[in-house]
Amino acid sequence: MGQIAPATLEGWYALHQVFSADWAKLRALPAEDRAAVAEEAAALFAELAKGAEGQDGGWSAAFKLVGGGGDWLFVHFRPTLDELAEVQRRVYDSELGVHLVREYDYLSVTEAGLYHATAQAAQEAKPGSDEYKRIIQEAMEAEGAAAHVKSRLYPQVPEGMKYVSFYPMSKRRGETLNWYALPVDERSRLMREHGMTGRTFSGRVFQVITGSIGLDDWEWGVTLFARDPLEFKRIVTEMRFDEASALYGEFGQFFTGIRFAPGEWPEVLGSRPRGG
Repeated sequence: MGQIAPATLEGWYALHQVFSADWAKLRALPAEDRAAVAEEAAALFAELAKGAEGQDGGWSAAFKLVGGGGDWLFVHFRPTLDELAEVQRRVYDSELGVHLVREYDYLSVTEAGLYHATAQAAQEAKPGSDEYKRIIQEAMEAEGAAAHVKSRLYPQVPEGMKYVSFYPMSKRRGETLNWYALPVDERSRLMREHGMTGRTFSGRVFQVITGSIGLDDWEWGVTLFARDPLEFKRIVTEMRFDEASALYGEFGQFFTGIRFAPGEWPEVLGSRPRGG
């Protein structure tokens, strides 16, 4: 079986933004001006959290980063790239945006890879043929209707999971080990094994996989939510022993943070007096 690209299902566009604050500039503001920045930020993120049409229109959330990389991670999900661009514009044009220094951003789209369905279709019909396309289309429609697939393509804010870990990754394309040179049935086997490991963390970690081939420098983004941040260490450790990661995984920078509500911007910016 030749090298066939797996069929994929896509949902919401995603933008991960990492910012540092210009603290010198912020702290030089009079107290009332700093309070105004915080109040506008609270109103902006309260609105962005709902999306254009409530949760069906996507959502945004802000996280305090712990460790290197920046001060805050903003995560946005929207149905279209145009809506995501508008969210980006509103962040930059806000009073808060004047005091932000962009450290990193990542553009992608929620994705469900249909490796198994693609491998099966290739066994039943010649890749590229009308019959092959029909089988793939039927598989996409069936998978797209499944509740667990919808939760991956249109993820909702994970209830009670305030910790986040985000990192980009790609599959290796070296002279000796090349993911893209593997037959699709072999890639299907490896990803099925990888997925089974991830499922053992169901209820403890909520995973959102986003594809970025053609959109950003890496190939996928992984966003993990959990109630206990140690679960990030556990799941990444377990999954790195899977053959798909051990042989073919390449990883970018990790960002770990704690979600905070829009109303907490005054405390985050230090504009509210202690005990106030």
